Order: sequence, then C-alpha cells, then structure tokens
Amino acid sequence: MFDVNDIRKDFPILSREVNGKPLVYLDSGATAQKPECVIECVNRLHRELNANIHRGVHRLSEEMTELYEQARSRVCDFLGGVKREEIIFTAGATASINSVAYAWCGKFLRQGDNIIVSEMEHHSNIVPWQLAAERVGAEIRVLPFDDNGRLMVEQLDELLDDKTRIVAIAQASNTLGTRPDLKTIIEKSHAAGALVMVDGCQGVVHGGANLKELGCDFYAFSGHKLYGPTGIGVLYGRQELLEDMPPFMGGGDMVDRVSFAKTTYAPLPLKFEAGTANFVGAIGLGEAVKYLVAQDMAAIETHEQELLRYAEQQLSQIDGLKIYGTTADKCAIISFNVEGVHNYDMGMILDKLGVAVRTGQHCAEPVMAHYGVTGMCRASIAMYNTTSDIDALCKGVERAVRMLK
Repeated sequence: MFDVNDIRKDFPILSREVNGKPLVYLDSGATAQKPECVIECVNRLHRELNANIHRGVHRLSEEMTELYEQARSRVCDFLGGVKREEIIFTAGATASINSVAYAWCGKFLRQGDNIIVSEMEHHSNIVPWQLAAERVGAEIRVLPFDDNGRLMVEQLDELLDDKTRIVAIAQASNTLGTRPDLKTIIEKSHAAGALVMVDGCQGVVHGGANLKELGCDFYAFSGHKLYGPTGIGVLYGRQELLEDMPPFMGGGDMVDRVSFAKTTYAPLPLKFEAGTANFVGAIGLGEAVKYLVAQDMAAIETHEQELLRYAEQQLSQIDGLKIYGTTADKCAIISFNVEGVHNYDMGMILDKLGVAVRTGQHCAEPVMAHYGVTGMCRASIAMYNTTSDIDALCKGVERAVRMLK
C-alpha cells in the first residue's frame, strides 16, 4: 500500500525548516524535489566516474557511456516501450520543443501554412511556434478553453484544414491542471494530415504517458519536474520523422563523417545530441525513473487526487477565494486568487509561514488574460505531500487574508 510517510523519508529536503517553520513544499509544478537515490547517484558520478561519453576507449568513458544508454532504455520503457532511436536527450522540454520548431518546421513549414496551439499552453509551447511561423509567413491559430478551464476540443474542426502542419498541446495545463482529451485531438489532427506535439511536463508526472497508446508524433518533458536533475529533458519523435528532419545543432557526436565538401550525420538518436551531453543529468533522470517505477504509480495518482479534492474543498470555504480550473479530470494543480489580495503578497506571507507556492503568471500569460488577472497563486501537489501540508496552506491563506484585507 502507498505510505506517504515512507515516501517522505526518501526526500531529505522535506526535513528542513523555512523561517523557523517546517517546510511545506507546494511548488513541484515548477521543480520537484529529488529523492536521496537521485542525489547520491549524481554525487557518485561526479566523485567516482566522471568521463565523457561515446568518445573514449578507457574504462571510465565506457562505464559512463553504458550508464547513459541504460538511462535511455529506462526512459523508453517508462514511455510505453518506444524505440531507443526515438528518445533524444535534450536540455529540457523547452529545448525539445524548440528542436522540432526549428528542425521540422525549417524543412516542412511553408508560407500560408498554419500551426494550432491551445490557449492554455505554457510559453515554451507557444513562442517557438510563433518564431517558426514568423520565419516563413505561416499562421498561428488558437484553440480556446472555457471559464471552467475545459479545452473546447469541439472547435478544433473549425481550425483544422489542409494547411495545418502541427497541433501543439499540453498533456496537462501547468496553471489550470486541465487534462485535455488528447486521443480525440490526435485523431482529428491526423485525419487532417497534421502532426501533434505534446508538452508532457505535467502529464508525465501526474499519471504518466504510454506513447504507443497515445499515438502522438512528438512528446517533450523535463527531468526536474519528474524528480530528476535540472538541465536534462527528453524529446520523443517518431523514427521516420526524426530521420526526415535535419539536425537542430551541429557539433561533436552527431556526425558520421566531416569534410569541407560535405558532412554526413550519425544515426538516431545521436543525430540530435550535438556536443557533450549532460550525461550526468541523463543518468540521474534514469535513476529518478527507476525510483518511480518501483512505486505504485496508480496509488500515487490516487493519493494526489485525494489531496487535490481535499485542498479544493478547504480552500473554497475561504471567503473571496476563486479557484481557476475546475474540470473533473484535472491533475493535482490548484491556481487561485483571493479578492482584494495580490498574489505576490499572498505568496510572501505564505513563505514566512514555511509554505512554498508559485505566484505570478506561471509562464502562461494568455491564461491570465483569459481571466483578466495579472497573476495567480499556484499550489502544485506531489506524491510526498500530505493533508497536513494542505492544512498549513489553508491556514496560511486565511492568515494572509486577515492581514491584507
């Protein structure tokens, strides 16, 4: 059975205090804390095994290379058994999305084409497509959401046409928690001849992703939101698409032969891994995946959903508090404001009480514009959170309201 107290023992930072109060960490949507096994893995690599991968014949290089490729295999299995050639290590989800926006769009996007993005996207799944569209004179079309945070998938048919090349969509909104109907979006997009890029940063953490079942063309996520190190991410792409795309960056390790007359490229996945990779980060991510797979993922999702419902129930009793995003199948993210209280002031007072939440626009300014606000407070729940954490949040919000209203 899932025991949150046992889980918490694996995360050393949760035992510290902030401003003399026990840390209540509710900002895992920005970056998740790391279990001891990941911390020790990264430390051991630096301390005992530091050597570049894919380049040396000496023992350290060979051992590090083996661990790096083992991490790739773990990610393949974690994502539903996709091919090794389809998993690219990047600097993060932002780098993954930009790689597709530059490499695929640079070859296939033309003037008069269009790209569809949803209104609830993170900036990292908006701006790269805007830049790609601006380079060739393509159009950006927006799929809206309603005031409950439900993505209006029924309007997709009106946006899709034979000039639609890419549909970019989040598996779960980082602000509203909304989990769109991806299967329908992917089916409709493919029927129109368009590819689908899924931002899985929140979705892969809350519920996971079986990419063989999902059927998307590209998928991106960041390691630091999945209890792994910072500076590492993953790009999944269907093999035939990756083979058809030019490299995003040139340099060492992504080449076959180099001459001034012509350069040929290494086979997948190395074709898109130019330069010295963040091999320590990739191996650390592999360790985080190993840790997660050892847990009961379904029980984690149930635990997070129970905390989400409890938090919504408790927060909704606070006078003047509004929760943004109320869809039934949302992931464990709650964004809110209290009438008459600035979100930044709320966040500062919560911090004094040891409660860490996110404030501001959450890199989702179009969401703020939809609701006519300048920012929100966001509490993002992880597997190591407890009902006591939620109680501390609610008491802190109530105290802030008494002080500021």
